[in-house]
Amino acid sequence: MSRSAHPAGPRHADVLPEGHYSAPPADLNVLDPKVWSRTVARDERGVATVGGIGVDALAEEFGTPAYFLDETDFRARCRAWAEAFGTDADVFYAGKAFLSRAVVRWLKEEGLNLDVCSGGELVTALSAGMPAERIAFHGNNKSEDEIHRAVEAGVGRIVLDSFQEIARVAHIAQSLGKRQPVQIRVTVGVEAHTHEFIATAHEDQKFGLALAGGQAAEAVRRALKLDGLELIGIHSHIGSQIFDMAGFEVSARRVVQLLAEVRDEHGVELPEIDLGGGLGIAYTSEDDPREPHEIAKALNEIVSRECEAAGLRTPRISVEPGRAIVGPTAFTLYRVGTIKPLEGLRTYVSVDGGMSDNIRTALYDAEYSVNLVSRTSEAAPMLTRVVGKHCESGDIVVRDAFLPSDLAPGDLVAVPATGAYCRSMASNYNHALRPPVVAVRDGEARVIVRRETEEDLLRLDVG
Repeated sequence: MSRSAHPAGPRHADVLPEGHYSAPPADLNVLDPKVWSRTVARDERGVATVGGIGVDALAEEFGTPAYFLDETDFRARCRAWAEAFGTDADVFYAGKAFLSRAVVRWLKEEGLNLDVCSGGELVTALSAGMPAERIAFHGNNKSEDEIHRAVEAGVGRIVLDSFQEIARVAHIAQSLGKRQPVQIRVTVGVEAHTHEFIATAHEDQKFGLALAGGQAAEAVRRALKLDGLELIGIHSHIGSQIFDMAGFEVSARRVVQLLAEVRDEHGVELPEIDLGGGLGIAYTSEDDPREPHEIAKALNEIVSRECEAAGLRTPRISVEPGRAIVGPTAFTLYRVGTIKPLEGLRTYVSVDGGMSDNIRTALYDAEYSVNLVSRTSEAAPMLTRVVGKHCESGDIVVRDAFLPSDLAPGDLVAVPATGAYCRSMASNYNHALRPPVVAVRDGEARVIVRRETEEDLLRLDVG
């Protein structure tokens, strides 16, 4: 594998350094629809557009770095999930991927429910008008204040994560004169093919109650005995960024087995199971995610088959897509600063953001794509590493990518598929100001989460 020489960069090499990249694409100007949201295109000038607006105009108005969210795409994905599962199932958007009051309103309008996992997410949901009964509350260590607020608001379900929480929620519900619907989160012993830090169904981790050893069965016994709780089902989540449905098949089989054991021991058929989320999206052209209708068909068939074999009525299914909805709908726009060629290796391209707006590359070794978007170029490809401006050698946005060899300071580059977890996990490292989130739709752009200011930083610093 080789590449053309770049006058300011590494000389021609017969072998490129080891990395995460494949061969350079045939045309660096192509914006692969697999990784970009559906209204992204290039205009007659070669400038990338979203919702009919050029990124140069967006950068001029909103600055960089900034997240631009394709509202048309977001709403279409919500509808696709709702239609795929129909009225006999529930789709809960996983708010941890990205949540704002505008997003809550979109979810409400498109008929999706909402999954929250903190008091902050809950107050955001309620303040934007999401009906409490359409909210599920997750978390491995919910505080008493958070539980009290959730029960008092009337959330549709609380997902119980420990023996202590079973007692805690029951006590608070009883003190409020309520009977709180709950599910029990179980760990099913499935090793999802994903990064260790986002795999959640093996036993050696913090979430849930294990099927192995009888913890989950004991949790059911305790929940059924408490007047403050209405046990409505079992919850399982096996991980994130998963493409292989085999893990879901094993998980569903084990959850249904637990439902059968509950029936046999208690004479109760629990009416619901939640199979979680975690379905992968395309971050690069090599990724091949499934469509919502394929996922719905596969999960429904798995659950129906296992329930029939166990002699159970088929329970109502819930799923929790977060990344699969919002991930592909947004990109992060950066302006190029320093360009630093390393002879025989690669060219380092520094942008005006970094790990403060996308920690996933450093944290999970995540892979992303990147394109020059302020113009097209016929220059030869050069191997680059897109890095941020923070004082960390691990401050990497895109580890290995090909960009045109005439890339220059001031150019705009964009990283697609950054809708999930990038703004949610953003930080003020080095006192960076967190970027805005700008929704774009039908030729109009509006800020839905504003850019932080220096005044915001100083307001929190009480001296």
